[in-house]
Amino acid sequence: MRIISGTHKGRIIEPPRNLRARPTTDFAKENLFNVLGNLVDFEGLRVLDLFAGTGSIGYEFASRGAASVTAVEINTVHFTYIKRMACELGFANFHAVKANALRYLRATPQQFDLIFADPPYDLACSEELTGLALGNDILVSGGLFILEHARGADYSAHPLFIQSRSYGNVHFSIFEKR
Repeated sequence: MRIISGTHKGRIIEPPRNLRARPTTDFAKENLFNVLGNLVDFEGLRVLDLFAGTGSIGYEFASRGAASVTAVEINTVHFTYIKRMACELGFANFHAVKANALRYLRATPQQFDLIFADPPYDLACSEELTGLALGNDILVSGGLFILEHARGADYSAHPLFIQSRSYGNVHFSIFEKR
């Protein structure tokens, strides 16, 4: 894994072998960020990364100038790694939170410009997750919600859906809060 662009462009991220995350591939991440570059200005974004895993997506946003990145991860080993790596990278604007992602969405008083979620593909919470991310005041008006999911999931009928992208086995559905 590597950071694709920004202040830490090219930095290799090597998570320990005991991390059981399924990180977004560099190929998929690079293409997603190319799409996002046409939709948002990374400078100043307030980003929420749910089911953060290795923290790779959050590091990419921080490297590109996001004002703040909050990475939510429930697994203790992953959370500890994310926190250590963000410190090692010198991201003062990066906050790791050890919590259940759905509970965090229900309880946080914060607002975000962009929410990225990469739940385990076999976790049956995508509908609830989408409802919480788009239905509460967590995401600002005009903000984006990006859901990474397995092939076969189709969110195109959702009223806030704007587009989907597929890169091999990695699929993203993008929603805009109006």
